[in-house]
Amino acid sequence: MSTMDRRTFLKTTGAGALGATALLSACGSDDGSAPGGPTSVRYAWWGNNIRQQNYTTALELFQEEHPDITIETEFAEYTAFQERMTTQMAARDVPDIFWIASAQVMTYEKNGLYRSLEGLDALDLSDFSDQDIEFFKLNGELNTMPHGSFVPVVRYNQTYLEEDGYELPGDADWTWENLADFLIDYNDNNPNGRRGLPYDADHDISFEAWLRQHGQQLWTEDGEMGFDAEALAGWFEWWERLRTAGAALSISEQDGIGPDWAEVGERVLVKFGSSNHIIDEAQVFPDSTFKLRPAPAIPDAAAGHKFIYYPRLAVYQGIDDAQAQAAASVVSFNINSVDFLKTVGLTMGAPPNPRLLQEAYEFASDDEQEMLAVVESETDAERSPRYEAPAGTSTWRTVMSRAAEEIALERSGIAEASEAMIAEIQAGIDQEK
Repeated sequence: MSTMDRRTFLKTTGAGALGATALLSACGSDDGSAPGGPTSVRYAWWGNNIRQQNYTTALELFQEEHPDITIETEFAEYTAFQERMTTQMAARDVPDIFWIASAQVMTYEKNGLYRSLEGLDALDLSDFSDQDIEFFKLNGELNTMPHGSFVPVVRYNQTYLEEDGYELPGDADWTWENLADFLIDYNDNNPNGRRGLPYDADHDISFEAWLRQHGQQLWTEDGEMGFDAEALAGWFEWWERLRTAGAALSISEQDGIGPDWAEVGERVLVKFGSSNHIIDEAQVFPDSTFKLRPAPAIPDAAAGHKFIYYPRLAVYQGIDDAQAQAAASVVSFNINSVDFLKTVGLTMGAPPNPRLLQEAYEFASDDEQEMLAVVESETDAERSPRYEAPAGTSTWRTVMSRAAEEIALERSGIAEASEAMIAEIQAGIDQEK
């Protein structure tokens, strides 16, 4: 980490994986000065080289408009970012603004990392409804803000459908059972020998959609598991039907439990995923057109089962008031500025700001418009509250991947693997109490 002026920063960015960018501020005082006078803030986030370059360009805009706010940048790849945050937490040397890995949201909250965002005048929330703000809160407090939004989807290859003479079930018939029937038929009868889908029984956000339709949750408001072995087993059973019928690739065919899209994408019709993944993954196969559908639903699905996942950022509780106001102006630019959005792109999902979501259609690519439309449709639906993973569950996805693999390799029965998965996750929660 280093402190630098704009000219020095622009000379050094792009030279290494850690010499990166920051976010911006256009919502401080009208003359572009920092609230309370010159100050500096540290900003930490993760991503690949393209994201680094985009945020570097965005930082140039910030420096031009807000010369009194100096950004100290801390950038890393996703796993390295989490490891560094753990070290910084232990030393109480946390960045002033930081992105939050999904598995760490409530762990960081438990460790007191978040500063309340209420009362920070530089944070403009005028575009958000009262209901929006309530969805953003953790334990009743607005102490993080989303900087993207995405939903569970089925991504399908429209080019393959047309070439093979198939159509997906219509909206009225878009159920889990009908989708499974369709994929098995497609797998057995399409003229080009294509397969239905990769084996993605450990896809977390799709599993969450399944649970909510069954009236359950991943996590409860009081930090417990919100699902039981029966619902989990039902999920694995759906995938086993496809795998044993040959409609889903086997573990060996996709070289492991986590399929590489570049390796399997040309062999399958559909892929479960998050809505934002279409932006990068459609480019892997530019000769195909990809479309999105919301996750299928069970008949008589529970009211309010739709949900939005929000990647979050926070302001560190240990900074002083002047830095907090400067940080708030950075966050405000992040969530409110169309110039910011144009610069950094939509790989983190649709903008949570409803005004920006509409403005994004004007410059979005075809794939991005597909993503924006499906998120907008889910945003407009009735939604019950969604709760973040409690402390002690940071490895729950790994536990689920192991359970799915054991079932697919026929080393464990569904009931046995489901019970073992729940027991292991519960042990992690109990350890943190």
